[in-house]
Amino acid sequence: MENPILVVMAAGMGSRYGGLKQMDKLGKNGEVLLDYSVFDAIRSGFKKVIFVIRYDLKKDFEDTVLSRLGSSVKWELAYQNPDSLIPENIYAESKRLGRTKPWGTAHALLCAADKIDGPFAVINADDFYGKEAFSVIGSHLCSPSANEPVIVPYRLENTLSLQGKVARGVCEICPGLEGNDCYLLSVEELTAIEKKDGAIICVNCDGSVRSLSADTLVSMNFWGFPQSVLIEFKKYFDEFLSLYATDIPGQLNDECFIPRAVDKFIKNNIISVKVLRANSQWFGITYKEDREAAVKELMHLTSTGVYPESLWQE
Repeated sequence: MENPILVVMAAGMGSRYGGLKQMDKLGKNGEVLLDYSVFDAIRSGFKKVIFVIRYDLKKDFEDTVLSRLGSSVKWELAYQNPDSLIPENIYAESKRLGRTKPWGTAHALLCAADKIDGPFAVINADDFYGKEAFSVIGSHLCSPSANEPVIVPYRLENTLSLQGKVARGVCEICPGLEGNDCYLLSVEELTAIEKKDGAIICVNCDGSVRSLSADTLVSMNFWGFPQSVLIEFKKYFDEFLSLYATDIPGQLNDECFIPRAVDKFIKNNIISVKVLRANSQWFGITYKEDREAAVKELMHLTSTGVYPESLWQE
């Protein structure tokens, strides 16, 4: 079987963080959060990493991240720019109207599509997924079952920020019977989840409030796919753009998200998505105030031997 590829989405603007969190040095030797994901991926059987960045970040990304990898990692760069894969007329009109938002995670994935030549996993640069999560998804993608899409979900309560609202893909899962595998029935992207007065809630666009269980499983954009699924993502993104073009002012800041695409694929019987469970801790840096806790956790994981003192020693 082919060794899989890791696609790291690192083109974010960090508006809530107040800076480029994908290049914030959190580790003892200047490691950024994605360093730990790449390290875990390589020791879980991944052969190559594709970093999706904005072209204007290239120099800083090379200096901060790539310069330290040396020969330890085979990597390539892909670029998610505001005009990447966007028809000229749509891009020009959205720019004229003042669009500043990126085009979303599905767009980021498609920006790397021409460099993907086998089964792959896709992650966010600003999330820590854990050694165990990479181990289970790596084992799957290195197996004869690699043509089956998978997700590694996390418990909602463990993915919240004390600092404010977060976006999560809420998963509905078909429970396994007598040890059978579990599959994803749906994933709903909710963009305003927070813990308030001891309860977890989501404020919907119409102002209504929805309660969520602490045990709800959510997508943190840790997916595994066969290369063939990229054709479906391209169709989905083309449809997104066609709808966007009919009402650019009304949809000026809409983004095309991987979870929403996957949800449609499932409901149209295009794919089934197997749920992989891992006893893995998640943490991230959505807000600047999340940084201190992330630094402490990385120090703990290093001191207990989960990670070496220097990840990329030759």
